[in-house]
Amino acid sequence: MSKQRKPAPSRTGGSKQSAAATQSLAALPDFFRNTLLQSGLIFAFSFLLYANTLTHGFVLDDAIVITDNMYTTKGVEGIPGILSKETFFGFFKVEGKETLVSGGRYRPMTLVLFAMVYQVAGASPFVFHLLTILLFALTCVVLYRTLLLLLAPRGDDYAALFSWLAALLFAAHPIHTEVVDNIKGCDEIVTLLGSLATLYFVVKAHDSGQQKWSLLAGVIFFLACLSKENAVTFVAVIPLALWVFRGASAAAILKNMAPVAVAFLAFFFIRGTILNWKFGGAPMELMNNPYLKLQGNQWVAFTGAEKLATIFYTLLKYVQLLFVPHPLTHDYYPRTIDIMTFSNGAVLLSVLLYAGMSYYAISGLGKRDPLRFGILFYLLTLSIVSNIVFPIGTNMGERFAFMPSVGFCMVLASLLYWFRSKMNNLNVLLGVFGAIIVLFSLKTITRNPAWASNEKLFFSDVSVSRKSAKIQNACGGILFDRATKETNEVRRNELCNQALSHLNQAIEIYPNYSDAYVSRGGANYYLKLYDQSISDYRRAVELASSDPRWKTYLALALRDGGRYRGEQRGDLRGAAQYLNESWQLNPNDAETARLIGVSHGVSGDNAGAIEWFTKAVQLAPKEAIYLFDLGQAYSASGDMAKGEEMRRKALEMDPKLLENRGKK
Repeated sequence: MSKQRKPAPSRTGGSKQSAAATQSLAALPDFFRNTLLQSGLIFAFSFLLYANTLTHGFVLDDAIVITDNMYTTKGVEGIPGILSKETFFGFFKVEGKETLVSGGRYRPMTLVLFAMVYQVAGASPFVFHLLTILLFALTCVVLYRTLLLLLAPRGDDYAALFSWLAALLFAAHPIHTEVVDNIKGCDEIVTLLGSLATLYFVVKAHDSGQQKWSLLAGVIFFLACLSKENAVTFVAVIPLALWVFRGASAAAILKNMAPVAVAFLAFFFIRGTILNWKFGGAPMELMNNPYLKLQGNQWVAFTGAEKLATIFYTLLKYVQLLFVPHPLTHDYYPRTIDIMTFSNGAVLLSVLLYAGMSYYAISGLGKRDPLRFGILFYLLTLSIVSNIVFPIGTNMGERFAFMPSVGFCMVLASLLYWFRSKMNNLNVLLGVFGAIIVLFSLKTITRNPAWASNEKLFFSDVSVSRKSAKIQNACGGILFDRATKETNEVRRNELCNQALSHLNQAIEIYPNYSDAYVSRGGANYYLKLYDQSISDYRRAVELASSDPRWKTYLALALRDGGRYRGEQRGDLRGAAQYLNESWQLNPNDAETARLIGVSHGVSGDNAGAIEWFTKAVQLAPKEAIYLFDLGQAYSASGDMAKGEEMRRKALEMDPKLLENRGKK
């Protein structure tokens, strides 16, 4: 059996009193006091909870940081690029585009890790998922060992049981599925892993008086900051922990925190240099700034009261998901969280709850107990992702609760330990705790399959995030993509109509959603609703004129819409308008030239027909039908010999031309 080293007696009366109070409780079985055994069991439990994700593919932002990142896919050769550029540059590959996402990002640590894995295993989702699960399991163990060290002055039994409860709660909590199931979530995992390790070594430095541990903490913290910026909250968390659990003086805190502070300043300087000291802002684009609303035809920012009320609503949502993690979704984009005001009851409840938590924790801070520390840990680490400090580009996300959930688990462990002290019955405590762990574990295991692929994830979560323009557009896009591959016309039309139901909702929520207009234009095109398709593509071009693809799609819809108007409706004037506009957008399309020639010929303008059929032949000289139509135009103009010569050449090029044309 492995036993913990007893640190020097605590300098805080609160810890002594707590340790004394626990002496009246029945001794904790050796099973819980075996640190090495518990570390192994926590690691195995954490791994097994996510073992069913090992067969999953890449999803969501995995493309940004792995499969579609020009630096990651170069392996170790791409590491210099990763270290010298904004995190999203390797995906966008164009200067300036990364600023479309609210807030600057310099998070090279996990991309370097991904590049190294890619060097060895290539684009193997199994290896990347294995890495993610192992890192998560290691983080759970480090949390356990850090809490053991922090709580040691309160007595071995207290520290062992509290740390065990908190670590298992953290491992099993379903709100972590987004971070662990999405490989990109390694940035959250590595950041917390490094931050907890930093806390561990700073406390170790304080207890031992050996500065080598604080120097090691500084190195680890620098790497944590390079993983994600929210590691900075530990600059406040660690001094608080030293004061609460060790009663450390200001001088001792400054001494042991100096390397950590230097590490943060070094990171901040490097980050500022790489980002040219542009830390991002709030773009006037709804998918990257949820605090916008449409007034008339103009997008404007929320009022200060509306923004704050909406933020408080999401803060309440975090608390709800920590206590009752259902339903879960990866998408909290507009308008999954609607515009809120302070007249909303949930908003007022959130204000009261957070005010109460803050008052309780701060006013009783002198008691130096884990419950109040857990509350402050939660508040401090949540602050940076709350949209209060700076914009994060979305209302909220379950991944943002990953670090703050440590504080929640400490609070719950404190309450469970209090319950045990009242009942003085370990079996009752284990029964209650076991029920929580079973429920959390079942939710985690059953949630994991939704993350197997983008398609499964989108259609699993759209019922939860039905007011999200982003997920409605994603579902519509998937259905439209299926339709483009379907050979059965009836089934293809069914898929297009299903796609339209999602895309219409996306556009209703966000009338400026260019991607949704493109997909809806495509679905209408396949349904032969050309006027609607043209209208959608026009809107997409208007909203995103810099993308040449939208003009190409519009030209195609105009061309086939013109054909449909002429052949099916007999609307020669409307057909000519569509075809001429199509030609202006794409003057290299031979079929458009041919159709314009047909419209001239039907109108009796043989000279115009010859001109346009000639253009079609020049653009596609190997297409027999264009040469045949040119011959027909010459014959209609009276030049029978030239017409016959061209028709003969066309039939030599394609002997089955007339037969195939008759089948159309």
